Amino acid sequence: MVGGTKRLPRAVREQQMLDAAVRVFADHGFRDTSMDAIAAEAEISKPMLYLYYGSKEELFGACMSRESSRFIEAMSVGFDPNLAQREQARTVVREFLRYVHENRRSWRVLYRVAIGTAAFTSRVMESRQRITEMVAGLIRAGTTVEGAADIDFELTALAIVGATEAVADRIAEGDVDLDAATDLLVGIVWRGLKGVGTDRATT
Repeated sequence: MVGGTKRLPRAVREQQMLDAAVRVFADHGFRDTSMDAIAAEAEISKPMLYLYYGSKEELFGACMSRESSRFIEAMSVGFDPNLAQREQARTVVREFLRYVHENRRSWRVLYRVAIGTAAFTSRVMESRQRITEMVAGLIRAGTTVEGAADIDFELTALAIVGATEAVADRIAEGDVDLDAATDLLVGIVWRGLKGVGTDRATT
């Protein structure tokens, strides 16, 4: 065992491996990352890494699964039926951006490294779809405009998620203020939410 590290419970060791893998994948991308580099980062032997994860693809998939679950959990904080719709919208946007701000490598793995790796693109799309459905549900629950249809909610949610992802990329680079970005996006989102179904309702 590298560095003479003591024996740890399997679950703890797995998390350490995933932590190390996320750091290396985020910094170097999938193609340029080696299992040797991840093992060194995790301070374990390469044979032990392969014992837990049989290939680089399997390890990256495990990273995606964990980071995606953490991201969805953070987003779920905003879905509180006791909040007014505007506050719900603000909480969802802020939690999205806060997660990226505090977990920049996680964001890079999920939405940069993975999207550029053909074998994992579909999993990125699945994660994005889950988030879009959550946002569409928020809009649907808080909209009272007569005539609003499912397509209104779906397209508005797509626009919100797309805009937030674009801003999140800037936050991941550290050149956009979290609070300022949140205020700007909430303003845009709120104007969009107030308009859902309006044109159809007046035709």
